[in-house]
Amino acid sequence: MSGVDVSVGINHRERALARTLGTVALVAIAWFLATAVAVQVLREDLDWIRVPLSFYLIGPYGPWLQFAYVSLATAIAVMAIGYYRVTVAGPGRQAVLVLFMLGSMALAITAQAETDLGGGRALTTGAVVHAISAPLAFLFTALGMLWQSWRFRTDPHWRSCFAVAFCLALFCFAALWVLALWRELPRGLSQKLVVLAILAWLSLAAGWLRQQSLMNPD
Repeated sequence: MSGVDVSVGINHRERALARTLGTVALVAIAWFLATAVAVQVLREDLDWIRVPLSFYLIGPYGPWLQFAYVSLATAIAVMAIGYYRVTVAGPGRQAVLVLFMLGSMALAITAQAETDLGGGRALTTGAVVHAISAPLAFLFTALGMLWQSWRFRTDPHWRSCFAVAFCLALFCFAALWVLALWRELPRGLSQKLVVLAILAWLSLAAGWLRQQSLMNPD
């Protein structure tokens, strides 16, 4: 693709905005990760191997993690907008944006709805909402990751990112199904490993977006 001007239709202001959004996303992802780790260290009453992350939304330091969830939701949304602005038009461009936005909204809702702690108690409205929004947040975000990665393949400006992005997104999508179907796995540990894999993809994508002016077409 040598000699092709891939910047056509993407002006300097859009590129600058995309770099800013990539930076915002990276900071928000780092905040989420740091908060999630800190809360699990501070909550000695919960077994991090058996207890999923959503249990930490309730009780001491819960508001910290709620804010971190919203920060991660913001990271997903701003990154999606950034890529929408600096990738070539074509099939799936708007669909990727919609998937990430739905994932972002579902994650923000998950943060505010208290999960079911078990114990045979009647389900509250919040627990029902959480039970629906949490898997949707995973699903929409993972599908957005897959589709965005696949679109890299046909975009001369982002083709070099395709292999790493798609393989990692595919791994995350497969891991979600393992998490959903293999109920014997330690729920806390397995869920957090999947979250870490998704965070890895989001961090890479946000970093690429932040440095998108350095990307060169093949």
